[in-house]
Amino acid sequence: MAHVILPKMTLIPAGSFQMGSDNGEDKERPVHTVWVSAFEIGVYAVTNREYAVFLDATKHPAPRWFNDPSLSKPDHPIVGPSWFDAAAYGAWLSDHTGEEYRLPTEAEREKSSRGGLDGADYPWGNGLPDDHEGGRNTELETVETYAPNGYGLYGMASGVHEWCADWYDDLYYEVTPERDPQGPDSGERRVARGGSWRHSVRFTRCAARSSLAPDKRFSDFGFRLARSL
Repeated sequence: MAHVILPKMTLIPAGSFQMGSDNGEDKERPVHTVWVSAFEIGVYAVTNREYAVFLDATKHPAPRWFNDPSLSKPDHPIVGPSWFDAAAYGAWLSDHTGEEYRLPTEAEREKSSRGGLDGADYPWGNGLPDDHEGGRNTELETVETYAPNGYGLYGMASGVHEWCADWYDDLYYEVTPERDPQGPDSGERRVARGGSWRHSVRFTRCAARSSLAPDKRFSDFGFRLARSL
């Protein structure tokens, strides 16, 4: 069996939360109650250190930025995988551990981001840190740069956009099932959540939605893993 670095995971308890926001864009409305079954999610986004093992074991093509000095520290989140690359990593890890690792759903990712603070704008509450002012981010930060949220998760509002399992639809919230939504049956883009080191704002709200075609690879996209219980 190939050497594997197991991701550090934490439990997100079953329960309902208010998904969406009245303070953001139309695609974040309406705010609606969603029940999410218990699951585990990675404490960190998958790092270069972890992804390098996958690349070595599978000879999977590396992202174009993998050796960029400003983006390739071992504890940087991996940047530049497509949605398909992220899914392949989860499948490989599952094969070698006997556990099911996968991308989180959009609902799982938002519940995790909130850290138990239902209705808060950010993982830590409603206010921005004092050091938020200062303009555009200039560099990617390592996964433990900022304090964790109430669930002990790092980088839920900063770092990289993180691929989610779901297809994306602007209007999905109008028809979202109340229990464990999985996203639309089809689409052209996949959901992404979380911040981006390339954005002009350092932190992204918990309810903010973004998306990208699954074959695209950008230097501010990465992922973290989830696991069903």
